[in-house]
Amino acid sequence: MPETPLILQTVDLTKLFGMVMAANAINVEIRAGELVGIVGANGSGKTTFLNLITGYLTPDRGRILLLEKDRTGLPPREVTRLGIARSFQIPQLYTNLSVLDSLLLSLAARADKGTGFWRPLYQQPWVDEGLETLKRFGLEAYAHRLASDLPEGGRKLLDIALSLALRPKLLLMDEPTSGVSIKDKFQVMDTLIKVVEETRLTTVFVEHDMEVVQRYGRRVLAFDNGRVIADGTPNAVLADPEVRKAVLGRV
Repeated sequence: MPETPLILQTVDLTKLFGMVMAANAINVEIRAGELVGIVGANGSGKTTFLNLITGYLTPDRGRILLLEKDRTGLPPREVTRLGIARSFQIPQLYTNLSVLDSLLLSLAARADKGTGFWRPLYQQPWVDEGLETLKRFGLEAYAHRLASDLPEGGRKLLDIALSLALRPKLLLMDEPTSGVSIKDKFQVMDTLIKVVEETRLTTVFVEHDMEVVQRYGRRVLAFDNGRVIADGTPNAVLADPEVRKAVLGRV
């Protein structure tokens, strides 16, 4: 049986900040349909890894292959055009726009068309798709309210909905439960993972909450000092003595 296509591959990916090795010869393969969690202590290289993939940082050495083609050094805009979407720890929202209008802008961007007098934002197919997307994320009640009115969990969901509106081939999420209350974090993740699995979207998420990683990751990478020190199932990785020492501070 043939292997599923490679969506992302890094080859000896390396990044230095002065004397600090933020990415140390990272070799990772992510295949279509995978749901991968990344864990590591602060400063272990998790966010640097995402920044390298998405073009916010340029590697000092190594290569980044997206959809099996070398895309090393591409700027963020070009990476996005290739179908790589990213959400951040702090949601990047149009807080002065309604929730629906925010989503319509993403749909217009996907169509690679601007808006204006001759191409209004409110085109019925976009509105229909926007409302359906909000329903999928449980945000339909906020459609005509400002994005700034959303609770923190809702902001996280909208941020990721904006990314999914682009119909990406790979979604990268940086700490999707960061800033979300303890009582809401699992509801947020349940919604996200349901959408990801329904759309069969290849997804990588960085997360500091080990309970979230163990519950939702299908595969886990553990980072320490810019290296991948473990790669496997959540139970196997989180039980690894080296991971427990590096990430949890105990064996």
